Amino acid sequence: MDVLVVGAGDVGRWFADLADAPVAFADVDESRAEAAAAAHDGRARAVPLDTEESFGVVAVAVPMGAAVAAVEAHAASAEQAVVDFTGEMVAPLTAMAEHAPARERVSFHPLFAPEHAPGRVAVSESAPGPATGHVREWLEAAGNDLVDVGASEHDDAMVTIQGRAHAAVLAFALAAEDVPDELATPVYEDLAALADRVTGGNARVYADIQAAFGGADDVAAAARRLADADREAFEEVYEDAGR
Repeated sequence: MDVLVVGAGDVGRWFADLADAPVAFADVDESRAEAAAAAHDGRARAVPLDTEESFGVVAVAVPMGAAVAAVEAHAASAEQAVVDFTGEMVAPLTAMAEHAPARERVSFHPLFAPEHAPGRVAVSESAPGPATGHVREWLEAAGNDLVDVGASEHDDAMVTIQGRAHAAVLAFALAAEDVPDELATPVYEDLAALADRVTGGNARVYADIQAAFGGADDVAAAARRLADADREAFEEVYEDAGR
């Protein structure tokens, strides 16, 4: 069973590394697909984005905003299964059902950046089967823990887990000023470390998350509630935050 990885970025390369099968990369940037293939020690090759070849599994690993279009464009190349590693689940699975109704269909979301692998991987199975079972086995063999979840439940949770969390950390980073290290408190050090981790990533990824799940408006409203509260109201807000 061979695999077409659509998207030769970090996530696509991460999945190709753990796939126990021949891999082909396709990417809007052909040179990136070629570089990804070359990095896999002869176990992978690059194919044109409009390839007419067929593959056992088509794995979509593109930014969230491009996921549906990528499924639409490449689902027909799948002989057995279409899967995605985009971070959103409802939209890609809906596109898979429309464009690959007779194929196995599963959405995977690594809950970590590839450089922090292994970790937890959320899994939503729309139409599982033997081929997607192999994908699960590859992920587990690489040390990942699989967490089965409904697609809507996943996307709803990501509003808080990613959208609001990232917005809160970025808001702190924007509001913070330089301070002497020797005056730092544990809470400040934890927030500063989170800010360094988030701002050391890829801005496009975080922009995609905000576009898909939102969160910044909710954080802004909460901050405004804090800012507008007098002492008595602040205590109520504080208690609400602890619930």
